[in-house]
Amino acid sequence: MISTLLSSALLLTGLLFFIAGSVAMLRFPDSYSRLHAVTKADSLGLGSIIAGLMFYCNWWQNLLMLLIWLLVLASGTVSCQLLARFCKTKQDQA
Repeated sequence: MISTLLSSALLLTGLLFFIAGSVAMLRFPDSYSRLHAVTKADSLGLGSIIAGLMFYCNWWQNLLMLLIWLLVLASGTVSCQLLARFCKTKQDQA
């Protein structure tokens, strides 16, 4: 019973982070703010969802989900950095 409640709370928290990141992407004024909000919200949202799903899987699936989350964290960081550099060069050219 407690594990089900904890899992549901983590899944709901992850959903709220994803919604907050999507709203921030639409509402923030410049690209740097949007990039920051989306990367942080998506990283925390996916981490919460994976933590919530770990209650329902065996150790091997938990390990794979953790590996996927780490890869998403790394790729999100790199892609955010590349997009920010691209935005800066576009602003410098204008």
